[in-house]
Amino acid sequence: MTKSPGKIALIAPARKMEAADIEIGKQCLQKWGFQLTEGAHLYSQHNQFAGTDNERILDFQNALNDPTVTILLCARGGYGSLRIVDAIDFTAANNKIIAGYSDITVFHNHLISKHNIPSLHCTMPVNMASNSSEALESLKDALLRKNLHYEIAAHSLNKTGDAEGVLFGGNLSLIYAMNGSSSLPNPEGKILFLEDLDEYLYHIDRMMLNLKRSGILQKIAGLIIGGFTGMKDNPTPFGKTAEQIIQEHTQEYNYPVCFGFPAGHVNDNRALIMGGTTRLTVNPDKVIVRSTWEQ
Repeated sequence: MTKSPGKIALIAPARKMEAADIEIGKQCLQKWGFQLTEGAHLYSQHNQFAGTDNERILDFQNALNDPTVTILLCARGGYGSLRIVDAIDFTAANNKIIAGYSDITVFHNHLISKHNIPSLHCTMPVNMASNSSEALESLKDALLRKNLHYEIAAHSLNKTGDAEGVLFGGNLSLIYAMNGSSSLPNPEGKILFLEDLDEYLYHIDRMMLNLKRSGILQKIAGLIIGGFTGMKDNPTPFGKTAEQIIQEHTQEYNYPVCFGFPAGHVNDNRALIMGGTTRLTVNPDKVIVRSTWEQ
């Protein structure tokens, strides 16, 4: 009998969903050989949330405390993780992978800042039906604790250079919301990854100014920019794209900057290991990103 690569607990720490929303994702994970278990409140509904705060905390904590569970895979994002992160005891998280993206950014950075534990920024079951084959393959590899290697085409706004450091970040709106709290890691010498969805361009500018004025952009060693999708504008245009806004606020710094990395709210959402050491090489013709579990 072939040994299972591990047991995945599916949990929903944020927005509610229907069982049908993640059925294809579940089938894919089972095809890869993973055993699945579901949080007791995975399909619960309380206003916009997947159950009450206490129910979502309970599912998360039970999965962490279950010695048979090796991976906590968040079924979807939305909003809600900030409401529960401080009530969770992450003592048992050291030998597990906590995985997801978007609102799950809260847990990625909290784990780095408070516990020095790596986690996985990756697609989630709610998206797996539409993900690219490359995104799914990167998810499978990362869930098996393999290191990740990417080579992507150059972008016109890139800034060349080399950097190595612990990777942190995720959804820009959540980084902005966590800034000033103990859940956001010390940025000194780290590589920052950012992505976002459905934001007004002026708010992208405001959030980037927040990261700049608080010293984050000055202290990091490198910057990886993923998808900034579904951006919105006012009747009087802001006048720049999200990428141009980011380039404006980082142009004075000497570290490498990569635009257009395939991660975030895009179908080609490649996995990245948050809290692990990442090597970023931005050449004139291509970008190389090595994302590892080593710290």
